[in-house]
Amino acid sequence: MNRPFELDPMEYPFTDRWLPYRDGYIHYLDEGQGPTVLLLHGNPTWSYLYRNVIKELREDFRLVAPDYPGFGMSKAPTGYRFTPQEQSAAIQDLINYLDLKDMIVVVQDWGGPIGLNYAVRHRNNMRGIVVMNTWAWPAEIMPMKLFSLAMGGWPIGRWLQTRRNFFAKIIVPHGIHHTEKVTDSLRKAYTDPFPTPKSRIPTWVFPRQIRKARKWLTDIESKLSNLSDLPAQILWGTKDSAGFPIEQMAKWQRYLPLNETEILEDASHYVQEDRPDRVVAAIRRIRKKIRGGVLL
Repeated sequence: MNRPFELDPMEYPFTDRWLPYRDGYIHYLDEGQGPTVLLLHGNPTWSYLYRNVIKELREDFRLVAPDYPGFGMSKAPTGYRFTPQEQSAAIQDLINYLDLKDMIVVVQDWGGPIGLNYAVRHRNNMRGIVVMNTWAWPAEIMPMKLFSLAMGGWPIGRWLQTRRNFFAKIIVPHGIHHTEKVTDSLRKAYTDPFPTPKSRIPTWVFPRQIRKARKWLTDIESKLSNLSDLPAQILWGTKDSAGFPIEQMAKWQRYLPLNETEILEDASHYVQEDRPDRVVAAIRRIRKKIRGGVLL
């Protein structure tokens, strides 16, 4: 299968893999050998977000990075509504298809609820978790509620996403603290997956679902205690203006008591872009802890 858009081969030097998904398909990367690491993105990103992490770790780990249907190079099947519940089901189907075992799961943004919906129900298949600027509970703080209304509720939000590709064009660059990293190549990699108003609908659905998926998020939170004995690394970009203040980090610390936390004063929402080196270090620390506990 051919890529739907061009990429700099130096930035994204990976083998494309495709899982037929009903009448669509899921694009994913499966690089390296060793302990399995599942890398989950948010809105409006895709596996490209983890490119620098994968390049650094693929000699020592097996790194699986999917694009959710409707994002990156994946094609959503007919009737797909792009809700986080559907995206989480797609990820579970991929996990089952690849028979992934004993995983370290790395989550950020919507990757948190999407990945942890699986993790809280399959604790025996989990070996560690890395959390970055995410949540897995109903929106409680006003910034998140307002963001959901503005970007996914009011008509102006739908217009901005579908007609102006606002998330990919504006929010992503502003969610990267190190402005020197916001190159033309990076901008293109995040805008090219959404060439038409119809293709941009998923980027509008996600902020809408911050409010609409309240019951689903409540259910995930009710089971987070299942993960309390997991080795965890929390990385938190403090320059995040997308509704993820330090209080959200503190909540993760309570739910994941076996955590080590690193506060990143020079990172914003997309920690993987600002500080991929710290993501790499966090994954390596998880492996070291697992080895010490004879879990892997």
